[in-house]
Formats: sequence, C-alpha cells, structure tokens
Amino acid sequence: MFSSFFADSFNGLNEVVGAQETPGFLYAFVKPTPSSNPSVLTCNKDLLASLGLADVFLKDGVFDNKPFAAVFSGNQLLEGMTPVATRYGGHQFGHWAGQLGDGRAILLGNVLDQQGQRQEVQLKGAGLTPYSRTADGRAVLRSSLREYLCSEAVFHLGIPTTRALCCVLTGDDVLRDMFYRGEPKFEPGAITTRVSPSFLRFGHFEILASTGEWDLLRSLIQFTCGNYFPEFKSLKDEWSEPKVVEWFSEVCKLTARLVCHWQRVGFVHGVLNTDNMSILGVTIDYGPYGWLDNFDPAWTPNTTDFERRRYRFENQPSVAHWNLFKLAQALSCVAQDTSGLEQALASYQQEFDAVYWPMRLAKLGLTYRGEPSDRDLVSDLDAVMTSSEMDMTIFYRELVKFVNEPDSPLTSFDEFIASASYKQTVDPQTRSGVINWLKSYLLRLKSEARSASESVADMRRVNPVFVLRNYIVQECLDELETGQEGKLRLVERALLNPYQADAATLPFFKKRPDWALSRAGCSMLSCSS
Repeated sequence: MFSSFFADSFNGLNEVVGAQETPGFLYAFVKPTPSSNPSVLTCNKDLLASLGLADVFLKDGVFDNKPFAAVFSGNQLLEGMTPVATRYGGHQFGHWAGQLGDGRAILLGNVLDQQGQRQEVQLKGAGLTPYSRTADGRAVLRSSLREYLCSEAVFHLGIPTTRALCCVLTGDDVLRDMFYRGEPKFEPGAITTRVSPSFLRFGHFEILASTGEWDLLRSLIQFTCGNYFPEFKSLKDEWSEPKVVEWFSEVCKLTARLVCHWQRVGFVHGVLNTDNMSILGVTIDYGPYGWLDNFDPAWTPNTTDFERRRYRFENQPSVAHWNLFKLAQALSCVAQDTSGLEQALASYQQEFDAVYWPMRLAKLGLTYRGEPSDRDLVSDLDAVMTSSEMDMTIFYRELVKFVNEPDSPLTSFDEFIASASYKQTVDPQTRSGVINWLKSYLLRLKSEARSASESVADMRRVNPVFVLRNYIVQECLDELETGQEGKLRLVERALLNPYQADAATLPFFKKRPDWALSRAGCSMLSCSS
C-alpha cells in the first residue's frame, strides 16, 4: 500500500533530538506528535478513492471516521508508512534564510493512485521535526481549513496544485500570535493532509548548493529527473550537463504556465519565497493567500509584506522569474554551462508571453492576433478596472452580456458598472473611462471571425463564477466556532464546478461585503498558523 519511495532513495538521519542543522542528509526520520482527541472535520472522499485508500476505512461497508482520524492525525501508521521530514533552504522576501525544512510537515509515504502515478501523502501540523526551529510543529484550524479549501478550489479551477485529502481536528489547543503583536491566544489545533506527486521545492536544491554538498545535489537532480520528468529519465543513470540545462528550461516553462493561471483568476499566493516554489510547477503552501475582489494590481493579502509589497498581484510573474534565477544559481554548482542556464531562464519569459496574452484575450472572448492594439486593450482594461474598483470575477462574467447583446444601450453600461464596481458613486471621469473602454472592446469584438456563441464559450471556460474569497472562508470558521458546518458544506459544493453558474455557485457570486474590509482573516493575513 504505502512505500517510502523518497526515503529509500537517500540516506536519512535517524536519531534526532530537537531542532538542528542536518548537513549531509536530505531528510530525517520523525514521529508525529500524538493528538489527544482527533476527529474528522472534512474528508475528500473522491481523492481518497483515487488513491486506492477508501476500502481501508470501511467497516461493514460504511466509512469509519475513527480509524481515519487516527491515521491522518499521525496517531496510527498504516503498513509501509515511514514518516520523514525533509531539509531545504530558501530565499525569504529576497534574502537567503539558510536551512528551513519541513518544520510542521511530515511525509508519511507514497501510494500509487488509480492512474498508476505515485503520490506523496503529507501531514501538515503534526508536530515537531528537526526543522521546526523555535516553533511547535503544530497548525491551527483557521490556517488548516484555509489550505484544505483553497487547494481544492484551485484544483477545480484547473490550476496545477497540491491536493487536500482531509482536515482533522486534534482536540488540542495551540498558542498563536496571529499578527506577531505580542497578543498570543489559544486556538483549536488541526492537521491538513496534503497530496502531491512530489513536495520538492526550489529550496531543496538551494540548500545543497549553499553548503557545497554538490554530490548530493547531483543525486537529487538525477532523482527528480528520473522520477518526475519522463523526458529526462536518462539523467537518472547518466549525468549530462546539457540535459540538466534542458530540464531547467522545462521547470521554467512549467512555472510560467502556473503563474499565468494565477493571474487569470486573480489569485495572490502571498508568500512566494523560493522554499514555497514547487519544482513540478504546482501551487504549494497555502498561507496568507487571497483573491482579488476589487481589481488592484498592487494588492497583497500578507500583512508581513504590506510595506514592500514584494508579493503583490502584479509582481508575481517577476518574482517567479527571480526565484528561478536563484534556482539557476544553485544548479550552476554542478552544471557549469552558465550561458545555457541563462538561455533556459529566458524561456520563462518566452513561455509566459506565449500563454499570458492569448489567455488575457480569451477572458474577453477574443482571439489574440499578436498585434500591439490587443495588448493596449488589455492594459487599458487593467487601468479602467483599477480606477473604477471593479470586482474582477464579476466584471469578466458579466461582460458576457455584451457579447450576446453587442448593441446594448448606454443604460446597460451604467447597470454593468453598478453590478461590478465597489464605488458607491462612480464619478463622471471614471464612468467615462469605463464606457470608452467598453465601446473599444465592442468594436474589437465585431472584428472577430468567429461567432458570438464561440466567444461566450471561451469566456465561460476561463472566467470562473466561484473563487474562494477570504471572507467566505472566514464565514465558515465563524460558524464552526458555534458548532455549525452548514456554510462549510455549501462552500465544498461550490468549489467543485467553479465555472458553472448554478445553485451551488450563484449564492457566492456577489461582491465582498463591507465588513470584510477590516476583518482579520479577510483583508489581513499573516504567515502565522
């Protein structure tokens, strides 16, 4: 059932007492900290079945919560589970932070899913590891549920991501200072179980380069290529610097496509340190994330980043490029063709442009022609949405009405602005800017060679009805404090088909409420969990 695929490939550190540096090792064997009274808050039954694990927890044909909670709280191990915590480093907010590692994540092992693909299963919040530093290795409910819901919401939006198998309450309170203001308080503890083909990050490679562990770095590259990149499988047995360069180029392209997806739906990761960047180009580590409500390119949900706004929405593409540059520096220790690595790094921007601009036009129901006027139309739109405080999700879905009725009267323009703008009163200059852009857009729409129905289908394919706005998660948490789960179950239904306008998604198709502007957990988030 379970295997220790990663652990079997490298030497691990056995006897570990307390937080410490672990040079020479990629991981350490650990034991999850027992939970006093684990219970299942929510479980992704479809994912459980796809991993071939559903039957394990059936009792007389019925799903049995108790043994499930015991396993995914870390209290009990299934056959083949070998818990380990991995070592990595990272650049945090632009500065090298040294050794970091899985401070509260414990890899239980691997399973083969129904498609024959190897999937890693990892607990987040299951206790101390050698990489916990001064922390306790635990996680609280607010961050655990946020990760569970968001990773599944992102998955159903068609964006590469880690998955969430379950969220288990531990029965233990955890002390946290939510905004690092010297105001700690106890919060309910919880553990999220995450699933991914691999949790390898840029930081796994960076730490080995920084400490001169180059033989181990070569081995990690060979392991990664041999097991996760079929086109570079030959690297597993025969070292080739040109192949390493080609592989890095593929990582750059995967990363570019991922960031384009984020920009498409208005997702802001919040903390794009190199240790939070997946080598497979999937979204990983849902901490202080957020979704654009009113379109603001400078917005970041992370209070730690409010001053510099390094990880703001508009900066995500350039930050990802910077992170890839740091990965290239690490790889250059063992693949010394720096000109080749530079060319590979350039493929990031090439891939980003090749995907980004057609995507932006597709959101408008238009075919990208590669003309400067198309880019100008998009740039003008961003300026208009910013000045008019347009809700990004609502704006794009409501725009479909103009494609169906391109000769809409002026009054429809005003209704459209009112439906999507957060401004109570739209000043004449702002109104004029929006209407002028809409007129330019409708003129461009008439030049499309395809039918209006084809444009509408394109728009509905890439513009979601449902995104997991922060206030929605906060409402779930508020209900849970009173023992109610109704909102959570409604949200779980809505995230399954986010592009469908139906009974599940339409109740959430509305502007952010005013109270969420100043509510912790909605407009203000930190890395505290």
